[in-house]
Order: sequence, then structure tokens, then C-alpha cells
Amino acid sequence: MKRRERAMKWSGWSLHLGRIAGIDLYMHATFPLLFLWVGLLYWVQTGTLGGILFGLAFIAVLFFCVVLHEYGHALTARRFGIGTRYITLLPIGGLAALEKMPKDPKQEIIVALMGPAVNVVIALGLFIILSISGGWAPIDPEAPLMMPANFLQSVLFANLFLAVFNMIPAFPMDGGRVLRAALTFSMGRMKATALAARIGQTLALGFGILGLFGNPFLILIAVFIWIGAASEAGATELETQLRHKPVSRAMITDFHTLAPYSSLSHAVGLTLAGKQKDFPVLDGSRVVGVAHQTAILRGLRDYGLEGRIADVMSEPLTADYRDDLASLLEALQQEPEARLVCILDRGKLIGIVDMENISEFLRIQAALRAA
Repeated sequence: MKRRERAMKWSGWSLHLGRIAGIDLYMHATFPLLFLWVGLLYWVQTGTLGGILFGLAFIAVLFFCVVLHEYGHALTARRFGIGTRYITLLPIGGLAALEKMPKDPKQEIIVALMGPAVNVVIALGLFIILSISGGWAPIDPEAPLMMPANFLQSVLFANLFLAVFNMIPAFPMDGGRVLRAALTFSMGRMKATALAARIGQTLALGFGILGLFGNPFLILIAVFIWIGAASEAGATELETQLRHKPVSRAMITDFHTLAPYSSLSHAVGLTLAGKQKDFPVLDGSRVVGVAHQTAILRGLRDYGLEGRIADVMSEPLTADYRDDLASLLEALQQEPEARLVCILDRGKLIGIVDMENISEFLRIQAALRAA
């Protein structure tokens, strides 16, 4: 019972459904709205309880296929040494949050294609089953929308649609990543991402216009593609700006540290006296942990002001001062709980870097370029 309680736990707007193949599976809070919409759609189309149950069963099986699609991406990325933080089910599909996309365009193409490939394999399996069993039913043009005479036939067509839809050449669709990777061979990753993003946003405008005159769902897809394309282009541009710039140029050198035996009240005093919220924890000159503000606040609730830093500190994230900032940013993004990186010189702590510090560095660089 305790294991089930841990599995079914809310995290922000998402419900943790469980952990499969070492990857956490979440359902967004808006996901049940899809079932309400589908139930209403099939009620309007059929006017029967049987039609509603068909629609709900169909969408449940379809999203099981979506989960398999996302695991196709995740498990393929794992073969290239790239982990997946989680998979989230959204009303418009699934999202596998990879720690990063492969920099090798060949690997990126393989990872992107494995999702649609899963849908093609599912459709092929259903085709074989229907052919052997003689279960094919003629398509009735008078039948309600998405309501063929055979359930498996409906799932087969839906998987083919998913495979084709995801190959639309627009971020964050799989086709957009394939397009970017293919363009990278001839123009480099930065230019390829910018061109692929422009193509994606052009397609998004097209979907939005069509949605105004027809299916409103196309407007939602257009917004999703537009935001995804802009986000991908921005992330790649950010990475390019930070590449080959050493961490030492952006690190904070005026900071406070704590010892494992320091009290939580001491950490609170340092926080109130300045702007620092997260603290490296040193045992002598050795970095043994990091005390984040959220952990300190949780410690105050659990242990009071006399609690010890050792009770709330977490494993430190470290980097060498010669590392480039792009690698450091990637490390921060791969560790959602991490807020602070300890910068070392031959094992000795000489500075710290956090996301706010990186943003400030970028603003300064932008001002210098504009000068």
C-alpha cells in the first residue's frame, strides 16, 4: 500500500502514475479533460452509450500507443547514453523529457524516428491480426466520425495517423528534429535549428489559419508548434553563446559557505543578510554537499532553528573552472533539483555558479555586443 501511495502522487500540475523501465510516467492535470471532450464528441456523433464507451476505450488505447511511442524515443536515447527525466501525458499527446538531444545528427535522426517507428510497428501488427482473422470491415462513409465497424481497425488507422502527424517538419514534432539533423550536415547545428524553427512557425501559421475556418483543435496544435519552435531555437542559440566560454568568466567568487555541523539558524541569518539562497557545504576544504533554500526551509519545519545542515544538504554538483559554460548549463538542466554548481580548481572550491548568474552573464555579453 505504501508503494502505491508513493506512485500516485501529485507533483505540481502532474500526477505521478508510476515508474516504468526506470522512467517516471506522469499525467498532466488537464489530461482528463480530453476524455470529457471525447465522450461529448461521441455522444454528439452517435447519441448512444455504446458510442461513448467506444470513444473512451479508443482514446485510452490510443494513448497507450502514445506512451509506447515516447518510450521508443526514451529507450533509443538511452542506447546513446542519454537519460530521460520523465514522460508526461498531455491532452495533445505525450512528451518525453530527454536530458538532452544527441549532438550527433545521425543519432538525433535515429532517436526522432523511433517514436513514429513504434506506431508503424503497432499498425503492422494489427494489419497482420486483421488479415489472419478476416476482421477487416468496409469503411462506411455514413458512419460517425472515427467510428469504423471494427475497433482494431480504428486503432490501426490512428497509429498510422500518429506516425504521419509526428513527421510534420516542425519543432517539437519528430519531423522537425529529423529536418534539423538533416540540415546540420550541410550548414551546422545553429543555422539548421534556425531554419527548421522558421519552417515550423510557418507551418504553425498555416494550421492556425485553417483552424479559424474549420477545426479549432488545429489552433491548439499551431500554438504548440509555434512555442516549441521558438523554444528550440532559443535553447540552441543560448548553447552557442555559452560554448567555449570558461566557467571562470561567470562564476561568483564572493559567497558564503556552511559546515555540516552549522545550524539552520546560521543559514537563515546569512540568507536574510544578503542575496545568497543556496550554500556550498565544506568539511575543512572539501566540498561535501549543497544546502538549497528549499531544503533549508523544509529543515526548519522538520528540525527547527537548531537543526543541522548535515540533515538537509544534498550531493554537490561540481565543475572545473576550465569547463565551458555550455557544459555547465547542460549539467544544471539534467539535474532538475540542482540550483548551484560548485567550481573547483584542483579539488579546491573557488567559486559558484547558478542559473541567475548565467542569465546575468548573458545580459552583460549582449550589452557588450550592442556597445
